[in-house]
Order: sequence, then C-alpha cells, then structure tokens
Amino acid sequence: MQPNDNSQPPRPTLISRVLSVLIKAVVLLALLFVFDRLLPTISQQTQSFVMAKWQQLSLLQQDPPAENSLPNPLPEQGLADTWGAARSQGRTHEGIDIFAPRGTPIQSTTQGIVSKVGNNNLGGRVVVGPGGAGHYYAHLEDYADISPNDWVNAGDIIGYVGDSGNAKGTPPHLHYGIYINGSAVNPYPLMQKE
Repeated sequence: MQPNDNSQPPRPTLISRVLSVLIKAVVLLALLFVFDRLLPTISQQTQSFVMAKWQQLSLLQQDPPAENSLPNPLPEQGLADTWGAARSQGRTHEGIDIFAPRGTPIQSTTQGIVSKVGNNNLGGRVVVGPGGAGHYYAHLEDYADISPNDWVNAGDIIGYVGDSGNAKGTPPHLHYGIYINGSAVNPYPLMQKE
C-alpha cells in the first residue's frame, strides 16, 4: 500500500498541548506583572510632568519682580551693585555678586519650579529658576537636595556659596542674575536692602 498524500499531520499529544498552554500562560502572567509594575510609575511620572508644566505656565503669568521686592539670597550678607562691570572677552557683568564664606547656604528669592541644576562653563555649578522670571544662581560649591521640576518656596536652601566655573580661585561668592523675557536685568534695584 502506498501512503495517502491527503494524510493529516499527526495530532499533538496531550502533554505537548498542556505545555503549550502553560508556556503561554506564564508569558501572559509575566507581561501582566511587568505592566502592573510599570503603569503606576508611568502614571505618576505623567502626573508630575503635567503638574510641573501647569505650575510653570502659571508662574509665567505672574508680574516680574518689582523694585525692592526680592529678599537677599544670602540674608546675612551686604549687597553691592556690581551690574555692568567689565568681564573677560569684552563681556559685562549680567548680575550681582554677593560675597560670603564658602559653604554659606543660598536661599531661593522666590517660590516656583527649579528648571536646572547642573553645570555650565561660566557659572560652574548653577541652579536656574524658580519663579516667573529666570533666577540664576551661579558659582555654587554644591547643591541642596533639589532636582529640576522640584517646587521650592522663597527662603528654601537651593545651594551653597563657592567659586566654581570661571570664578575658580576668586573669593567665594554667589553670582545672582535675573532674566525677564530672555534678557538680563539688574537684580540690585529689585532686592530689599536692609
């Protein structure tokens, strides 16, 4: 007898069918476990991001700081108007320098959202934000326990006085700058004088 060309492939055994179902079930359970772990994290991150953006938009609607409205970020230190002083490479000083011992805590002058905690060439260790105007704290020795998108209140510690960046080797100080609509403005008239 010759084999029938219309023959059906052999049927899987009961054991192979059970194993196939078990493998699919394990894969499905593993995927469900991963989704269960990831979804709350993704949901929480999305909520945090949306809330931060909403707060930033709200802050941008605020009026810029008025004359004598901002507290000194180094309350025990005197203020001097160093705005516009000559700097290297033909630049002018776009802020004020407030001198203090290394490690002196720096307080936020406004409430708002921190937009940057990091380094740049001129400012060294910097914190940018918070508030509707851009507040720029530079030459820090170190940062406080803050990160971008964190909410801070006026008076919260955001960093510590140092001489990082192009101030290396100079007496420790805070370079404090304010930017409104992308342009530097003199912080001195906006600061409360004691």
